[in-house]
Amino acid sequence: MTKVSVIFGTRPEAIKLAPVIIELKKHNNIQCHICVTAQHRQMLDQVLEVFKIVPDTDLNLMTPNQSLSGFTVKAVEQIDKYFKKEKPDFVLVQGDTTTVFCSTLSAFYNKIPVGHVEAGLRTGNMRSPWPEEANRVLTSRLADLHFAPTEINKNNLLNEGIPDQSIIVTGNTVVDALFIALEMIKNNPPEIEGLQEGDLTYIYNGKFILITGHRRENLDEGLTNICYAIKELSFRFPDIHFYYPVHLNPKVQLPVKNILASEEVLSQNRIHLIPPQSYLPFIYLMYKSYLILTDSGGIQEEAPSLGKPVLVMRDTTERTEGLKAGNARLIGTDPAKIIKEVTQLLRDVDLYRKMVQNTNPYGDGKASSRIVNSVLKRIQK
Repeated sequence: MTKVSVIFGTRPEAIKLAPVIIELKKHNNIQCHICVTAQHRQMLDQVLEVFKIVPDTDLNLMTPNQSLSGFTVKAVEQIDKYFKKEKPDFVLVQGDTTTVFCSTLSAFYNKIPVGHVEAGLRTGNMRSPWPEEANRVLTSRLADLHFAPTEINKNNLLNEGIPDQSIIVTGNTVVDALFIALEMIKNNPPEIEGLQEGDLTYIYNGKFILITGHRRENLDEGLTNICYAIKELSFRFPDIHFYYPVHLNPKVQLPVKNILASEEVLSQNRIHLIPPQSYLPFIYLMYKSYLILTDSGGIQEEAPSLGKPVLVMRDTTERTEGLKAGNARLIGTDPAKIIKEVTQLLRDVDLYRKMVQNTNPYGDGKASSRIVNSVLKRIQK
């Protein structure tokens, strides 16, 4: 029996690998071995619970205030020990985290072939997103199979000299996971942590903007600008509510609470700062929202399938397909620009409709089966 090791450490990786794991477990000739680094412990565990995934190996590498260098050293060493003990025939990783790069490097040292799920995303700027762009580029140099979500991603890899025969265009597994989640919440809406009395009224009628903001390159000035823009928008649009699940990072919490939890803002009761949500409640918030303000990557891929416009509060994005299709707009973190773009979408019905009527350029919900079939072909050679 062939052993395929699936390694991940963060919430986004878990979400996007869950449907791949489900698909792997359908094959009797594959032993799917799950290893987590727990790079993000709490948020990772929430997703594992949703998809009923139990890790076979939990390296539990997260420590308070760990540096990227410290985590990298620890991860390479512990993953190396894991490989020597378990001896997998093939390794699957996903995305752009430090766990992805460390797993791929360690697998390379142990001469184990690696399949990179969500390969080929590029901004062309090593410092944005940081360090994710470098993690992706380095992983591509060492991986054996490259599962590119789109043709654009495939072309990025070809332009870097990756052999055509090692690249498979699959769609993005986040869409597979989204469809699974929608089935779960359709008849059983999840409880949303941190809601106050009356909040469900705003959520049910769909007149709210969902916000996420936590990327490293937006910390400090960028996030401060975002918060000032949200504050101003809340004054300009008294019929709109704003729900912001605030990341636990103290560098996110401080500016958000200083600007958006002031007495002046709280008195109007239109900006709602809630705890980070587990996967299903967050999908429900996306599903019910009017539009989404975000600096996240995965949300750009999920929102088109929900018919939600996305305004991306970043200067660059490695997910250009949504921009070209018209599902998303790249608006940066300048407060005036954010206010202008949100105002346009709230007032221009035709513009709003154009953004929500496009199909999802990131996938059709069948990426996982394409990935697993490609792994099987590789293993059987």
